[in-house]
Amino acid sequence: MIPLPTGLRARLVITFTLVAVAASTLVATIGFELAKTALVTRTETASLNLVTRELSGITFPVGRLAPGEAPPTTKELQRLANAMYGPGRGVLIEYHKLIASDGPMTMSDVPNELYGRAKQSVVTQRAIIRNELWLIVGAEVYRRTGNRAEATGLRAFVFFPMRDDEQQLSTLRSRFIQGGVAIVLIALVVALLSARQVLLPVRRLSAAAQALGQGRLDTRLPVHGQDELAELTARFNDAAAALELSVSELRSLEAMSRRFVADVSHELRTPLTAMTAVADMLSEEANRLPEAPAEAVRLVLREIARLRVLVEHLIEVSRFDAGTATLNMEPVNVADAIQDCLEVRGWSDDVSVHASQGLTANLDPRRFDVIVANLVGNALKHGGPPVVVNARGTENGLEVKVRDHGRGIPRDALPHVFDRFFKAGAGRARSQGSGLGLAIARANVHLHGGTISVRLQSPGTLFTVWLPHS
Repeated sequence: MIPLPTGLRARLVITFTLVAVAASTLVATIGFELAKTALVTRTETASLNLVTRELSGITFPVGRLAPGEAPPTTKELQRLANAMYGPGRGVLIEYHKLIASDGPMTMSDVPNELYGRAKQSVVTQRAIIRNELWLIVGAEVYRRTGNRAEATGLRAFVFFPMRDDEQQLSTLRSRFIQGGVAIVLIALVVALLSARQVLLPVRRLSAAAQALGQGRLDTRLPVHGQDELAELTARFNDAAAALELSVSELRSLEAMSRRFVADVSHELRTPLTAMTAVADMLSEEANRLPEAPAEAVRLVLREIARLRVLVEHLIEVSRFDAGTATLNMEPVNVADAIQDCLEVRGWSDDVSVHASQGLTANLDPRRFDVIVANLVGNALKHGGPPVVVNARGTENGLEVKVRDHGRGIPRDALPHVFDRFFKAGAGRARSQGSGLGLAIARANVHLHGGTISVRLQSPGTLFTVWLPHS
């Protein structure tokens, strides 16, 4: 089944063409029928006049004969037939048992219906005889006696060929067809021009909408005329202006928010440094304090450590938001980088690493360390042992996989694990994490031009990082 065109241009052209075809067909049909009726009527009128005139001019007596009148002879009937004969015609004269003819026709060619009706008046009928259309005029001569008209028994049947009329109708039909084709072609040209005129503003609107989508919010279109398309263009300009204003306000608010987060994070560093120094001294004295004060000190120490991690993460996030995060690429031994990351954080005994010692990649070592630390830290805190890190080179880059064997992330939380401040499950709401670790890991991966994904395992969760060759 051929699919219908869905484009506006195609539909406009098809609609114009169908209307033109329907109109031209209707006009041609009506015109042809009117011409046909007029031509046939003219032919019938001329034929009837000829037959009536010739029959009204009979000079020999017919019907009931008066004393001294002799019936018509065959020669007289033949003269009457010859008088009504013309090129291509056929004439039959019947008077009782006498028949005179001129032309190729015989009485067997007279239709029975016409023969019966000819006894009452002058009648006509079209019939196909020997594969040709004829107009047959049949009439009986009446003789008036006083106030009465009596049938005389003299009947005349004249066959008029209609080949000339058929040729005229065929020529007329061809002219109508040619005119219809010309009308359709004109309509098609008009449809294409009209579609172009209609679609030009639509294309401009489409291009302007695409420009808006690409961020060019100052895009506007000139308004021409007073029609619906001009009104639509004006509405588009109003919507674009409102969108530009809203986006400008949102960008301003977003910039203020980022600046606020960055400023707060940097301002918190100074008191946090002092708090950390004090916390280090308190941690040494905590064991010598009574149980209740010692527990309070340990709680303060934990919260200070959590706050320090949160501030560092906020500073890192603010760099990504501000677009100031950069890469310092250098060749890195992947296995050594992973081992160093684990040793610094004291995780070496809790994590198994499978990586070829000769595996190297061109990376930013500090950001690669952040990626591995966040993924492994997440697996240790929220997953279950054993935690395994696999690293291998691929055809197009470096692949690092981190898997734990815990209960796994809830399936409905998988699409959100890289969202900022997202923590799967109510039980993790007060965990030591900031809720930014996986978001920072993803940002660092994307900064390298790579990808990061998460999948459920049986048991546990698998994070996969791919970093391209640079």
